[in-house]
Amino acid sequence: MIQEAVSVLPGVGPKRAQTLAELGIFTIEDLLSYYPFRYEDIQEKNLLEINDQEKVTLKGVIVSAPVVSRFGYKKSRLQFRMMQDHAVFMVSFFNQPYLKDKVEVGEELAVYGKWDAKRKSMTGMKILGGKQTEEYAPIYHVTKAIRQSTLVDLIKVAFEKFGEQVTENLPAYLIEKYRLMPRKQAMRAMHFPKSPAESQQAKRRVVFEEFFLFQMRMQGLKQSERSEKNGIAIRYDVERLKQFTQKLPFELTDAQKRVTNEICYDLRSKKHMQRLLQGDVGSGKTVVAAIALYATMTAGFQGALMVPTEILAQQHLESLNQLFDPLEMTTALLTGSTKTKERRAILAGLQNGEIDVVIGTHALIQDDVQFAKLGLVITDEQHRFGVNQRRVLREKGLHPDVLFMTATPIPRTLAITAYGEMDVSIIDQMPAGRIPVKTSWIKPKQLEHTLDWAKQELQLGHQLYVICPLIEESEALDVKNATEIYEHLSEYYAPDYQVSLLHGKMKNTEKETIMEEFKDNQSQILVSTTVIEVGVNVPNATVMFIMDADRFGLAQLHQLRGRVGRGSDASYCILVASPKNDMGKERMKIMTETNNGFVLSEKDLELRGPGEVFGFRQSGLPQFLIADLVNDATVLEVARDEANQIWQIENWRQQPAFAPLAQVLKPTETGETYFD
Repeated sequence: MIQEAVSVLPGVGPKRAQTLAELGIFTIEDLLSYYPFRYEDIQEKNLLEINDQEKVTLKGVIVSAPVVSRFGYKKSRLQFRMMQDHAVFMVSFFNQPYLKDKVEVGEELAVYGKWDAKRKSMTGMKILGGKQTEEYAPIYHVTKAIRQSTLVDLIKVAFEKFGEQVTENLPAYLIEKYRLMPRKQAMRAMHFPKSPAESQQAKRRVVFEEFFLFQMRMQGLKQSERSEKNGIAIRYDVERLKQFTQKLPFELTDAQKRVTNEICYDLRSKKHMQRLLQGDVGSGKTVVAAIALYATMTAGFQGALMVPTEILAQQHLESLNQLFDPLEMTTALLTGSTKTKERRAILAGLQNGEIDVVIGTHALIQDDVQFAKLGLVITDEQHRFGVNQRRVLREKGLHPDVLFMTATPIPRTLAITAYGEMDVSIIDQMPAGRIPVKTSWIKPKQLEHTLDWAKQELQLGHQLYVICPLIEESEALDVKNATEIYEHLSEYYAPDYQVSLLHGKMKNTEKETIMEEFKDNQSQILVSTTVIEVGVNVPNATVMFIMDADRFGLAQLHQLRGRVGRGSDASYCILVASPKNDMGKERMKIMTETNNGFVLSEKDLELRGPGEVFGFRQSGLPQFLIADLVNDATVLEVARDEANQIWQIENWRQQPAFAPLAQVLKPTETGETYFD
């Protein structure tokens, strides 16, 4: 690691050092590894071989004096004519009057810019000089305070002065096994490639290096978290657990049985459980959670179930109380709106061990919540937690086992990245007899006709959801808002059916009252924003309209659709949208073709990328410089397997073959990690 500050380079004073710091460049190592995100082909071309609007480099002799004309505030145009093989064309540079000094009649010049075939002219971007040797120009992410050319010059100087200090950080056997470019050569070729082939090989090396170092850190975290000294063995009563599962009002699917066995194996082990349970909407994760909590209770430990909303917490409490015998299991609900007196009683019950299972929101991880003997923590829909945030839960009690559940199917690529420190269980089977939701896409002008059709469902005694992206009118977005829709439907279905409105700006008590009324069929139509996305369970609701559906990602549309089809009747999801672009149209098409959340999540990842799907800030996903989680997914898997194998070697850090790697992975003095 070349730790000298960039300020050692000539031309980098305090002001420029600050500008570089804004790009994340503090040291020479940072500068050398600040790679371009693309390259421009600046090979000189002939006028006869170029296309309209193509960015090209043209070389020729200047045949007219440069003229600068000014218009508007600080706006100018520099124009001159060039000749290539007897063909004369005009070159224009906007707002770069200082280039006039580089243009002399009779001199040869190479100009890079965009070609306009109709006008037979070029809009210049940069002057490359008469003797053009490089064929590819690196393009970097920069700010207004620093030019591309300045950054390139600094990188060149850094290579001249410090290039020999670049050391290898991968084990030699991996370089040989995957035919990777040595690090020093790859670094230089990333900035100054001699050919597309060299650029490709350099990128291949850098992608592997980024993924591999990340996976080394993840696997290390997994090893330390799972070590025996960190865990507790929950020796549950096998016979009681068998009796409990036999008394369930339904037969478990094979997938439920498989994941239950995986979880129970982890509970009995001394190693600290860190497991992610993925299951599509309606696949039966709650009953798996109930079995795990029951098992924990039979071993004399307490369990906690944390969920994102109070509505969902209440629902889970009701579901679990239907499965648990109240004489055998004591449950409690703890949320932000729990009254002070009741809260005090619950805290006392948790501390003295009278309460076996507590269900709640983020209120569960507050400092004053103390447990007598916490053995298992389950969090539902916390897929937006980053690595460090997830750690908060593990510090409650004596390192309780941790099970994360999500109904947002996460593509394998993201699961092994964002949850690299966990084991993953998947419920990939739906309970028998569940009828898939039929999804249709209609244009806004077909809405009235479809609302008329929905009356048939209402006449059968069923209910319907109408989901809108916004609460009130917004000039920024041309979307149907919840208030407007609510007023329209109240009038449309009057006086036969009751319409209610639910949105995020309401108080929790108000939301709960509206949801309870809808669950009790006191209102038949619920107009809502996406607050109903997670966990709301009304089996009698058979129709869902999603207004401006193209505003939502596939994963969110699938989550919303999962609110219907929860009973035994056929259910319908109507996507109302008029997408303006191909991506929007593609999303609507995919939604009508499949009900499989895992297929949808992969498609969502392809269409929108990991940042959009997960939201980088919340998820703890690293922002790789060059590697791409979608396009380089295979490399990620290879890197993970190789990292895993190294961590299986006892005291690998002490072995000479891994000395450079051990040096790179040394924890920093500030305790920084790769994570959020």
